[in-house]
Amino acid sequence: MENILIVDDEAFIRENLERILAEDGFRTIATEDPGQAIKIVAEEEISLVLLDLNLGSSSGLDVLRAMREVDPEILVIIITGYGTVESAVEALKIGAYDYIKKPFKADAIHLIVKLALEAQNLRRKVKRLSRDAAGINMVGNSAALEQIFHQIREVAKHETATVLITGESGTGKELVAQAIHKLSPRREQPFIEINCGSLPFNLLETELFGHERGAFTDAKNRKIGLFEEADRGTIFLDEIGEMDLNLQVKLLRVLEDRKIRRLGGNRNIDINVRIVAATNADLKDVIERKEFREDLYYRLNVFPIHIPPLRERREDIPILLEHFLQRFSKEFNRMMRGFSPESLDLLRRYHWPGNVRELRNIVERICIMHNVEQILPEQLPREIRGESPQNEVPFNCEIPPEGVILDDVVGQVERALVERAFVLSDGNVARTARLLNVPRGTLRYKLEKYQLTPNE
Repeated sequence: MENILIVDDEAFIRENLERILAEDGFRTIATEDPGQAIKIVAEEEISLVLLDLNLGSSSGLDVLRAMREVDPEILVIIITGYGTVESAVEALKIGAYDYIKKPFKADAIHLIVKLALEAQNLRRKVKRLSRDAAGINMVGNSAALEQIFHQIREVAKHETATVLITGESGTGKELVAQAIHKLSPRREQPFIEINCGSLPFNLLETELFGHERGAFTDAKNRKIGLFEEADRGTIFLDEIGEMDLNLQVKLLRVLEDRKIRRLGGNRNIDINVRIVAATNADLKDVIERKEFREDLYYRLNVFPIHIPPLRERREDIPILLEHFLQRFSKEFNRMMRGFSPESLDLLRRYHWPGNVRELRNIVERICIMHNVEQILPEQLPREIRGESPQNEVPFNCEIPPEGVILDDVVGQVERALVERAFVLSDGNVARTARLLNVPRGTLRYKLEKYQLTPNE
């Protein structure tokens, strides 16, 4: 049973609040004495304080400050009987959760207390998870995520084990790779990451292996590759499924021999690195398409870690929302206290195609665009409210009397589809081409035609 402290100099208000809170099963302690209230906070386990701003000769703001000195995390809702809100806003700046004006209705008390306690519990859970998952910069308490945390801690102990991380885009594969490095004996050494799908074969080869002077026309100086830079540390090969087949052969040799040779070089160089690879593709399907070597797959898949999509671990959604809301409210100097029950319900039911990355971006966007105490459904993006642009016709299908230019209309539809696929693929050209079932060369032509860049 949660304890709620009521501090008000009007006996009628105290009795009314006690009656309302008893309906929800709370244990209440009521007092009109500010000093006694501060003492109760110091000695009792108080879940929430309902504090009147005007306590006769005492100021509720002074009482709030004193309570927060005793317990910096004390949850306080201010009660004010005056038409102005300046003092209540000042209380929010000091650290109160919210305020409510007299006269109040029972329903309003039920709702604000429920929301305040839910928000407090989420904050405590976020802090506990952050403490328990030291070195793992991921938030959540689902069984699936707890299993991933266990896998990270276990494989981190064995500094030579190769790891293959799989999961949809936006699930946090890079965070898993970073956590493995931070918790390993290699933590003081370099963590080098590269996206294998972002560079063509020749550039990726020289980035990974380096080159000697004169190895090719523009090689005027020796270049140390990322494998050498990561020596005694960890190299993270993101989107390994996009790597060119010829380069896969060289990577296989590295995994087998732990040696590399710079382009244009004539000697092997020993390297001591842990290799962590990641992909959002099903590599077995890619192998069937003859685009990925089966022997390389088994060399990489020594210790597999799969991150399920957010829609398969919905219990993590409220904690993630609270985590990012705290972060961006502070960053943008907002006074946001949480999401309304209706908003939370919509966010829980949304399918999250972009996973945690999409959730983070949405919370950041809300904090940029709005400064409200409670986030209501109208502040959520239209796709979360069930008004997804995916379901809208991207052009006017009415044909006017003067007719249309077919090529222009087809161009509008094509651009809309390319833009949507580009967003869903997080700007990755190869994944966008697969979504649209067109060759990469064709897609690059379309991107140039419609002046689309990865940043869009």
